Amino acid sequence: MDTQNTSQEPREQSIGDLLKRLSEETATLVRQELALAKAEATEKGKEAGVGAGLLGGGGLIGVFAFAALTTAIILALDHAMAGWLAALIVAVVYGAIAGILALQGRHRLKDAGPPVPEQTIETVKEDARWAKTRARSAGR
Repeated sequence: MDTQNTSQEPREQSIGDLLKRLSEETATLVRQELALAKAEATEKGKEAGVGAGLLGGGGLIGVFAFAALTTAIILALDHAMAGWLAALIVAVVYGAIAGILALQGRHRLKDAGPPVPEQTIETVKEDARWAKTRARSAGR
């Protein structure tokens, strides 16, 4: 880049030099925004990974607890009815609960929408406004 032209006031530079400078600065800005988006997505991914691991561990232990509770319920009902009927009643109740939870979960997922790098989107909008302002002032 010609350091002599960049140290001059914009009014003293030629339109070609100003457009070249605008193009270079825009390319730099785009690279920086892409790096910011990548960093933001990486950070969110790391947080989500840790959360998913903890959820998985909690879920596994929860399954064991649920199996023990199911066994206790079936054994308690076994005193009042046949064992197979007690197991069937517990399975039907669990199936109904699972269906309700699945429908609610699907509804919430639809409402949530896709994860997006919000900070990067906002800074790109600011950069676009800045570039328009610079282009207007360079054209004068």
